[in-house]
Amino acid sequence: MSHPAAAEPIRLALRVSPGGSRAAVIGRYGNAWKVRVVAAPERGRANDSVVALLASTLGLKAPDVRIVSGTTSRNKTVELTGLTLAEVESRLTDAQEGAS
Repeated sequence: MSHPAAAEPIRLALRVSPGGSRAAVIGRYGNAWKVRVVAAPERGRANDSVVALLASTLGLKAPDVRIVSGTTSRNKTVELTGLTLAEVESRLTDAQEGAS
């Protein structure tokens, strides 16, 4: 039991902007979070980049971040294991571009 505080995975809505100059958490996009990745949306590279960005931003391992819907869309749902929703929201807010 490595994550007793957050045993249940949480789901997070994302809006992904591929092909950017650098990867970043942009901020809120309606009920979702907008993120930008450098990779182009071909052969799953942008999805891999989304997983890597979220894992590093949230302090998770890549296997704890899983895209569960929207693999071919800019609108994705990711499942996160190991954090509470409050922790995720706080870390994304701290990481968003322009946050000090």
